[in-house]
Amino acid sequence: MPKPPSSPQSPATRLVTGGRRAEWTGTAEQPGAVVNPPVWRASTHLYPDTAALKSGPQTNEDGRFFYGRRGAPTQWALAEALTALEPGAHGTMLYPSGVAAITGALLSVLSPGDVLLMTDSAYDPSRSFADGLLKRFGIETCYYDPLIGDGISSLICDRTRAILMESPGSLTFEVQDVSAICAAARAVSPDIALLIDNTWATGLFLPAIELGADMSIMACTKYIVGHSDVMLGSVTATDRWYPRLRQTAQGLGHVVSPDDAWLALRGLRTLDVRLRQHQASALRIARWLSEQPQVARVLHPALPSCPGHDIWQRDFKGSSGLFSFVLRGGTDAARAALIDTLELFGIGYSWGGFESLAIPVDPARCRSATPWPPAGDDNALAVRLHIGLEDPDDLIADLAKGLDAFTMAA
Repeated sequence: MPKPPSSPQSPATRLVTGGRRAEWTGTAEQPGAVVNPPVWRASTHLYPDTAALKSGPQTNEDGRFFYGRRGAPTQWALAEALTALEPGAHGTMLYPSGVAAITGALLSVLSPGDVLLMTDSAYDPSRSFADGLLKRFGIETCYYDPLIGDGISSLICDRTRAILMESPGSLTFEVQDVSAICAAARAVSPDIALLIDNTWATGLFLPAIELGADMSIMACTKYIVGHSDVMLGSVTATDRWYPRLRQTAQGLGHVVSPDDAWLALRGLRTLDVRLRQHQASALRIARWLSEQPQVARVLHPALPSCPGHDIWQRDFKGSSGLFSFVLRGGTDAARAALIDTLELFGIGYSWGGFESLAIPVDPARCRSATPWPPAGDDNALAVRLHIGLEDPDDLIADLAKGLDAFTMAA
């Protein structure tokens, strides 16, 4: 577990110092000899004698060698640093992808016959897992309005065992009242596990566990790694749920390459400055888009037009580079012309890297509790942008060309 600092540290400082124990960055003769934990590649961990071999399984925690699947200093350092990012957390488990983190977390708290409440704005693979594998295992999923707040209590039944939040949603960016949902659920039953996909904000901009969540899930593939070259996930949990999370991850054989953990650690050190640049550039571009005649709405949590903006103002410490905008009229072909005209925006899934991305999004296909487009709104064609670290003036000029192409094709 993380060693508490001798004095309070800001999140930016914890990003730099987390996981850098002397026993992981140095040698017995020269503790703290290097800045970063080296890459420890090993499947087999050797014991000095059979007595030590027998004692190995008796303690299951990071920091103790056992077998390669349980990690070594490179993975332990990353897990410890991510734990320090979430005030009130007890420990972090690492996974080979963000989806593996989501599924691993859910499997650690659900059993056949249970009910899962999932936000209707959830990441599509989360829905696919719920409607596929969980359903096969006899676990029922009920989708709820992401703006439900403390009204979540009306959906809780005696079989409800978990709630999966995501704030903001991956495509439509509704901001959930995490603290109200957690408080309402606990008032009904203290045994309901409260999970949140916190990839958009990370623990830097949304201290989810401090707000009441039991598990904070991230696709570290995105902002933690920051360079679009690693698949990685994490779940940071409270002391109550961490043992079950760890036991389930080990039972499923989840393991992260030390090379990938090392790259994530490298990315983590610059998360604060990168995320603040993503924020500044995205806000500038979102405000510019909101003034363009071809744009009906901009779905960015930091803008008053976004559902749940007041909650974002209250709970979040910043915003990231991912948002959507809804086009005014047009056709699929016109939207494609917009995106295909862009030169500085790649066309591809994922986000959180240094490069900007643009994709068409059609939320209607993955909504069941709330309609898309919203009632009384005929505009449905949307584009999701990830704003990278390019000069925002260049990105705006590129988007202007794309909107001109949209106008010509509409």
